[in-house]
Order: sequence, then C-alpha cells, then structure tokens
Amino acid sequence: MDISEVVNRSGVPASTLRYYEEKGLIHSVGRQGIRRQFGASVLEQLALIALGRSAGFKLDEIAQMMGADGRPQIDRQLLLNKADELDSSIRKLIAMRDGLRHAAVCSAPSHMECPTFRRLLGLAASGAIDGHKTKPRKRRRLGA
Repeated sequence: MDISEVVNRSGVPASTLRYYEEKGLIHSVGRQGIRRQFGASVLEQLALIALGRSAGFKLDEIAQMMGADGRPQIDRQLLLNKADELDSSIRKLIAMRDGLRHAAVCSAPSHMECPTFRRLLGLAASGAIDGHKTKPRKRRRLGA
C-alpha cells in the first residue's frame, strides 16, 4: 500500500507516518520510486497507536508494545497500571468539576469567602490536582 493510500485510509499525515517509522512504531515494506510502501497491517498498527495515545501512553511506551513483526505484544501489567492512572485522573477531574460547579452557585459574597473554593485553591497550590506536588520549603533559621 502506497503511503498516500495509508494517509487517505487512516487520516494520519505522511509526516506523522514517517515519524512513526523513525520511532520504530511502524515499518515500511519497501519503496516504489521515492514513495514508501506499507503492508495492509499498518492500518491496524495505526489504530493501536491511536488507542495508546488516547489512553495516555507515550510513543516510546507504545513502541515497546509492538513486536518485531509489527503485531502487538502488550504487557498486561502496563495496561493495569495505566488504568489505575486513569482512575486517579478521573477522581481528580470529578473533584475539580464538583468544586467549580459549587463555586458557580455558592451563596458566599465572593469566591474567596467560599470554603469549598478555598479548599480547591489549596489543592491547586499544593499540586494535588495536576499531580505535580510541590515540596514544602525548609525554613532557614536566621543566624544559622
């Protein structure tokens, strides 16, 4: 299958196909003139890449899931770990959604006087919402 046919059938731009090939995610089977040729299985591989990316896997992780023959060899524990990460993200997003909805209808005179909104601010400041928790600063004693 010519690269242009893969582009048309998959919707993946040619530049992305070349990048995926460079990363070892897909493999061309040869060239016809200057145009790369791919086997029919490339469409399934591209679907797996799209699924992996949608689930939040990095391209390097997806590359490790592809066997030398282009068929998936997926570590089930890796899938379970990613599912756990998604569960954590879902919980954080639900908490954020609920906090924002509350703040939108809160009867407090200002958002800064709303205990729920203040709690949401505290979570954001600590990094608990986006997963990048900040380390507490050590206080330096004067004269030490």
